Amino acid sequence: MERIHIIQGDITKIEADAIVNAANRTLLGGGGVDGAIHRAAGPELLEECRKLNGCETGEAKITKGYKLPAKYVIHTVGPVWKGGDKNEDQLLASCYRNSLKLAVENGIKTIAFPSISTGAYRFPVERAARIAMQEISEFLREDSSIEKVFMVCFDEGTMQAYMEAYKEIEKNGAV
Repeated sequence: MERIHIIQGDITKIEADAIVNAANRTLLGGGGVDGAIHRAAGPELLEECRKLNGCETGEAKITKGYKLPAKYVIHTVGPVWKGGDKNEDQLLASCYRNSLKLAVENGIKTIAFPSISTGAYRFPVERAARIAMQEISEFLREDSSIEKVFMVCFDEGTMQAYMEAYKEIEKNGAV
């Protein structure tokens, strides 16, 4: 599918209408992608996030992008991996679905996702990649308003996992 692009890079440098932040529930910055986005966007992002009163796991909220190349940041809170029997798969799927819905509601045509929950939250990357690719593919099949989705992977191993997941979905005719 020409609308999904899997790349390796720094999400804070991506020129898209919106980038997705793998945030914690406070939305007040943290480590990994979250900290990098807050640093790159500048202190105005933190000020706007303070007014949002946090975000529940699986949900998404939107702010301006400030000093980022992206006009918006969609903040979503992924699940912490607890072995796989605590609704983690469904919560992760909700992150992607709710972020994409919010993008459509805000007229966003291009969006970039990180690998949600696979860093400090320890979600197994291969499993997370399958969920992400499935959710994004299904959403794009039903909604044509989003023109491009970038899956921005921090390292080679993560990118390979997403490429494999995409190929598997493509082979099964889901793309």
